[in-house]
Amino acid sequence: MPHLFDEFRLRDVTVRNRIGVSPMCQYSSREGMANEWHFVHLATRAVGGAGLVFTEAAAVTPEGRISPQDLGVWSERHFEPLARATHFIDQQGAIAGIQLAHAGRKASTYRPWSGQGKVAENEGGWSTVAPSPLAFADDYPMPVALSVAGIRALQDAFAKAAERSFQAGFRVIEIHGAHGYLFHEFLSPLSNQRADQYGGPFENRTRFLRDTVTAVRAVLPERCPLFVRISCTDWVEGGWDIEQSVELARQLKTLGADLIDCSSGGNVKNAEIPVGPGYQTPFAARIRREAGIPTAAVGMITGAAQADHIIRGGEADMVLLARELLRSPYWPLEAARELGHDTTWPSQYLRAAPQGASGRTPAHEID
Repeated sequence: MPHLFDEFRLRDVTVRNRIGVSPMCQYSSREGMANEWHFVHLATRAVGGAGLVFTEAAAVTPEGRISPQDLGVWSERHFEPLARATHFIDQQGAIAGIQLAHAGRKASTYRPWSGQGKVAENEGGWSTVAPSPLAFADDYPMPVALSVAGIRALQDAFAKAAERSFQAGFRVIEIHGAHGYLFHEFLSPLSNQRADQYGGPFENRTRFLRDTVTAVRAVLPERCPLFVRISCTDWVEGGWDIEQSVELARQLKTLGADLIDCSSGGNVKNAEIPVGPGYQTPFAARIRREAGIPTAAVGMITGAAQADHIIRGGEADMVLLARELLRSPYWPLEAARELGHDTTWPSQYLRAAPQGASGRTPAHEID
């Protein structure tokens, strides 16, 4: 079996190791634009040795942002500062990835350190949309049910954002279908009470995501991998669950998805989630085994041995770290030393590297 520092190839992209930077909202944009903070955040993790560096969730429409300070990709101008970051990430031998998103009924809310619940329109808030007019919580906006025309317009917005993302240098595209945001809201019968072709049975509830994957795949070059992040369970009886996730993964594979990024929860405010080290990894293992598609494991993965065990045990093909990489941006370099693997250090930092580390900075190549 491969180990944490083996390369991972999907289509014509080779990731230098099995460590990825999970998308993490920075809540630091103005009108959706990336700035110096985003550049430093992304660039530092590439220098730190991660193989794949994802942006935060990037909204495909202004109304798709979680907060007024979220990153956006609804126009060409949004990609100018992002292209600077992708170029630098590439120079460090890492792969730049972008997560395309729409927050649905969880949009127009305060960033964590500014308050809770919905943002009033006079403070920059807006009307939200969802599969059904059901608010996420009492202090969240009451959404308007999307029309069929609105659903198809959003499919087009995702496709345009994906096409522009590749042109800007992103070599992995991920669709965010998890955490109670728009696609997850359609998947779960707890938030989707529609009676048309987008509601009711499994086939209908998954239609929006399946059609969007098809639309995105159609505009991407064949060599570009496409990830889909899903919440594998709502952690609530009668909601979305792992059995449905396995079947969805099977279908997404046939539509051109290359990896399922396996998270959970986020669609039910008071769900009881058994949080603990690696608590979501069994979902990645089961989908990998039963759907026959590569997976990424996320959630409280903090130790080098823990991450290596996930890969060596065949539970997932990649591990995506979030808060641990905020605490320790150079975690991959330290993990390589702990596990006894050689890895490439930036030449500028080589004097601090352990004995035997390479000082080359390889340029990433796509065959």
